[in-house]
Amino acid sequence: MGAAAEIVAAFGSHDKESYFSLFASDATFLFYTGEKRLNSLQEYKEEWESWEVDGFKIFSCSSSDPKVTLHADSRVAIFTHCVETDLKIGGERVRSKERETIVFEIVDGQWVAIHEHLSPDPNFS
Repeated sequence: MGAAAEIVAAFGSHDKESYFSLFASDATFLFYTGEKRLNSLQEYKEEWESWEVDGFKIFSCSSSDPKVTLHADSRVAIFTHCVETDLKIGGERVRSKERETIVFEIVDGQWVAIHEHLSPDPNFS
């Protein structure tokens, strides 16, 4: 799915403008590293900015084991994959491996992300 590849590429290059442009303004986000659900794209942008104050920087991101399923007369797609990220957070460079679900909806002929959920990969140490 092209929209999912765009999200991974923009995230992996720390291109936050392109990355955020691929989400609906009312998208929701659930990150296991966060204390609460983020209820809008604006809340996510504010969270991202707080991470950057602490030195957050993404160096690369790769996707594996992708699966896309279409629902609701092909107007909703659920994308699941494993994602491996090389990043810096809190002054420390780390590598993470996680599982991610992104829900997309067709809006004006384009796939737009409306929900993202991230969880740790239990097979990664």
